[in-house]
Amino acid sequence: MLQPNQYTPPTHSPVSYGRQFIRLRHVEAKCGFKRSHIYNLIKLGDFPTPIKIGARAVAWDVAEVEQWMARKADRPVPTTSIH
Repeated sequence: MLQPNQYTPPTHSPVSYGRQFIRLRHVEAKCGFKRSHIYNLIKLGDFPTPIKIGARAVAWDVAEVEQWMARKADRPVPTTSIH
């Protein structure tokens, strides 16, 4: 029997849902950009938009961020020639 203040961990893992949300600090760490650049990319339509998960909280779908990163990695880098 549970005691009144005893914590019971959830019986599921984040993977069991098939979707994972990450907060801004994890998005920054994952893609290497800071907050202001991420939000500028969102304004330009060039970064996944956050999902509202609470009254004052947003998060990103980790799969969308990883897909965005994969698309960027596949894009050829423009070469600049100096004359």
